[in-house]
Amino acid sequence: MTSKQPAQTHSSAVAAVIPSSPAIKDSPAVERALSRSKLYLLVSWSLLYPEDDEFLDYVQCGEFVEDGRAALDALDTVLDGMGGERAKQKMGLLRKQFDHIEKVVASECVNWQLADLQAEHRRVFSNVITLDCPPYETLFGNDHVFAQSQVMGDIAGFYRAFGVELSKDIHERLDHLSVEFEFMHFLAYKESYARCHDGADKTQIVLDAQKKFVKNHVGRWVPLFCRMLVKKASSGLYKHMADLMAEWMDFEVAFLSVVPTPYSETDYRPATFNSPEGQAYECGAQDQGNELSLLLNEVGAESFLDKKDQGKDKEEGPVGTA
Repeated sequence: MTSKQPAQTHSSAVAAVIPSSPAIKDSPAVERALSRSKLYLLVSWSLLYPEDDEFLDYVQCGEFVEDGRAALDALDTVLDGMGGERAKQKMGLLRKQFDHIEKVVASECVNWQLADLQAEHRRVFSNVITLDCPPYETLFGNDHVFAQSQVMGDIAGFYRAFGVELSKDIHERLDHLSVEFEFMHFLAYKESYARCHDGADKTQIVLDAQKKFVKNHVGRWVPLFCRMLVKKASSGLYKHMADLMAEWMDFEVAFLSVVPTPYSETDYRPATFNSPEGQAYECGAQDQGNELSLLLNEVGAESFLDKKDQGKDKEEGPVGTA
């Protein structure tokens, strides 16, 4: 991925950065990882503010829906009972969400210009951080600025462990949902590579990271965010994107066999902080860019594992061998 905005790289990532799995290795586990990676990437891109025509063109020509359906079909073929009946049911619901998106594109978005998509994004997300449905993790369940800093630090630790950075070209926080979903896209894609080239130990590292990031981060706040986004958007493209995200999170929780503690409406308490007179505090992690630049760091990834937790996690899910 380049150092420019994700909207300039995602469509090429869908077509090229994520190659067809048979070209890599004929393995159901690799197929699952690649399909999940693609779906995370699609949803990640949909949340960004559209700086140019690329995402709009991608949606209007039908490729967004086509790629989503193709990823679901590939995943369904090799699901092999992973995630149990719940994951199987979610596959059908995810297909229905792509049907809804296809219909809203044909009825509302087909004649849109870039300004129309930008206006719709501003209507839903506002030009500033909207409190109706803020796409930032640290605004959920953290009613004090220091709690926000702790969560932000944990997210940054995940990124550092796998050698990924935020681009300085586009100003967005590292706890933005698009960034977190792109990180999950990267982890799933890295899993496919590890299964083909790195062996069971390194594959397990990536799997453990996926489980922990879903359990401790996206699996906690995204369900509530999606409900808020549905209410705020009420209809249209972003309403259906919210429904798609909600079903996808349910699938991932089942697939990875993790049990997050999701936030409820009463947990949404934007942090307030009155600094002592003459003093100012800031996280230092905000406004550091948007796109994840994929810079692998195997040593850092190894250090990510919490050694004291190894062997104590009773959650089941995908195993680390292809």
